[in-house]
Amino acid sequence: MRPSKRHEILDAATRVVQREGVTTLTYESVAAEAGMTKGGLLYHFPSREELLLGLHRHVAEQWERSLEAQAGGTAQELSWDERFQAFVRLSQNPDRAELLLMLEASEDPVANAAWDEVYARWAPQPPEVAEAPDDDAAEAAALQRFIARLAADGLWFYEALSTEGLSPKMRDRLTEEIIALAQRASDSTTQRASASAARPASDSVANTADAAE
Repeated sequence: MRPSKRHEILDAATRVVQREGVTTLTYESVAAEAGMTKGGLLYHFPSREELLLGLHRHVAEQWERSLEAQAGGTAQELSWDERFQAFVRLSQNPDRAELLLMLEASEDPVANAAWDEVYARWAPQPPEVAEAPDDDAAEAAALQRFIARLAADGLWFYEALSTEGLSPKMRDRLTEEIIALAQRASDSTTQRASASAARPASDSVANTADAAE
């Protein structure tokens, strides 16, 4: 199916940002990249603000499509561990346009919402830390998962900004360590749930023995 003019414009705008940065995004630069007239762009995006917001949503959707391809399914079809592993592994291939747009969106709540929605489906969110938690182990596991997410973000930003980059061997090692950190948190949560499920049965046996005495 031939892409719509709107998608052609957004793809062209993505290439402009990838090559030259967000500040160079103008009707003229996008029209030249897309091989269209400025009037054609204005028909689909009456203002630069609408063009930029459309671009944020477009690139965020592409990012999620890449996550789905990496994981082999949609967020709704996958476990948390499967989603996060895809999130971490995709950090091995940073994209400059994604980075620049994410940074630009940090000052615009409407644009940032497009990125936050993807993050919410694929990465741990900041946990609430209680002053007196009922379950210290559960809070520790939530913090550990979030630390793993911060490490994945850090790897992605480092690769996007570094002039030297990492060797493939080092990149793979870091990726596996980040995944292992999150997996240990998941494993500890599963073990606590299993122990909690087994406890009532043990208590019931003890109560039966006490009654018999």
